Amino acid sequence: MPSVVHVERNGEVIDVSLQDLKKNDIAIIKPGEKLPADGIIIEGTSSVNESMLTGESVPVKKRKDEKVIGGSINGDGSIKIMVTGTGSESYLSKVISMVRSAQDAKSGTQHLADRVAKWLTIISITVGIITLIVWLTAGKEFSFALERMVTVMVTSCPHALGVAIPLVVAISTTVSATHGLLIRNRTAFENARKLTTIIFDKTGTLTKGSHEVQKIISLSGQFTPDAVLQFAASIQQHSEHHIAAGIMRAIKDKKLDLWKSGDFNYIQGVGVSGTANGSNVVVVGPNYFKVHDMDLPSIPSEIDQEVETVTFVMINDQPAGVISMADSIRESSAEAVRKLKTMNIRSFLLTGDNEKVAAAVAKKLAMDGYLANVLPHQKQEKVKELQDKGEIVAMTGDGVNDAPALAQADVGIAVGSGTDVAAETADVILVNSDPIDVVNMIAFGRATYRKMIENLLWAAGYNIIAIPLAAGVLYKSGFILSPAMGAVLMSLSTIIVALNAQMLRMKLK
Repeated sequence: MPSVVHVERNGEVIDVSLQDLKKNDIAIIKPGEKLPADGIIIEGTSSVNESMLTGESVPVKKRKDEKVIGGSINGDGSIKIMVTGTGSESYLSKVISMVRSAQDAKSGTQHLADRVAKWLTIISITVGIITLIVWLTAGKEFSFALERMVTVMVTSCPHALGVAIPLVVAISTTVSATHGLLIRNRTAFENARKLTTIIFDKTGTLTKGSHEVQKIISLSGQFTPDAVLQFAASIQQHSEHHIAAGIMRAIKDKKLDLWKSGDFNYIQGVGVSGTANGSNVVVVGPNYFKVHDMDLPSIPSEIDQEVETVTFVMINDQPAGVISMADSIRESSAEAVRKLKTMNIRSFLLTGDNEKVAAAVAKKLAMDGYLANVLPHQKQEKVKELQDKGEIVAMTGDGVNDAPALAQADVGIAVGSGTDVAAETADVILVNSDPIDVVNMIAFGRATYRKMIENLLWAAGYNIIAIPLAAGVLYKSGFILSPAMGAVLMSLSTIIVALNAQMLRMKLK
């Protein structure tokens, strides 16, 4: 949230601190500023970037009498809003409250090793005392009976259990970190082996979260696609619009020259114009032709209008080319979904984007389903609905809008390139923002759990043989376990557990 807010009071515009902002205040938000509170636009028009809150990757056009959300970023226009919600009443605060309640609802789980160690300690003391009583009752001297009791307690000391789990966790956490996985919640990480469903946020998780140039098509034999891009980029270099940013990345990737340009003019809601390389250039969307009552140039069939945004490049009032843009899917997304299927884990797309875009992405990645136009509180509800059906659910996301769902999920996975709120809410953070790391996390979780069980079985199981020997069941056969040998066996079990834990490094490579 901004620290200072421009407020209109008594006919004057003054700056007040965010804490002093009140309901029904008239706030003025300049281009590029964050909205300080929820409100209704009473004057002005602008494009508002709500991606942090709703997941919608494209700025949303906002007009008079429409609602805006505190925390979103104002685009190209100056607007006046009447404040409807500040502080705890704001939408962002309600999202935070949902995160807290979801986190509080998670019950703490006691580690299996602690329970085993507890019962082993009780068994050790009980068997030790029983051994003392039995040998005394059998007529043996006190020193012999005491020696048997001490041997039982030394041999069955749950020392190996002290390292059985923590050592495996330490190694798996370290190895996971080297593979771009930061484990914040060990219990959730271990529960990853049980997952049956994974929900992916779209923008910034399965996709790169930024609009990239998909196709550059010349509409005139006079200009090559590269020339069309150069004309567009030379004009757009003066703009901060998300389309301009995508075009500038494209010309940089192609290593093409930017031409000197001038007479830059931003046409609100339409596009930009200027001069470049001796020509008048207009880079616009379809609205330009409606405004000027012109026929819309035919859009090439190879452009998928359901998922691609179309920008026209006009040179000297003639259509020269078309540039299509889309929020491109990460290269590893399809592989991640495919590998999850081999693990018998279903994948769903959950997004604030429109249905056409969601359906196209889900279909392209061969996912099990999708839910579009979903608001933050609805994301949390969808996760809970699946949990109520008995599903073990993981949620992967990157924005504030994903935080409640991340907290609600059995395993919350935040993309490292996302917001701090998402990272703080999540159980696991994908440092490299790579969906394939979700698959790696599950594989690591399964391998870690198997190694834990192996260590628990050895650390506790060897006592099945060791305790009776220490108690002297083979005394009549001439075999008796000394306290020193009991200590050796106990130490040996610890060494075996430690070596077995180290084997996890090889399995996770």
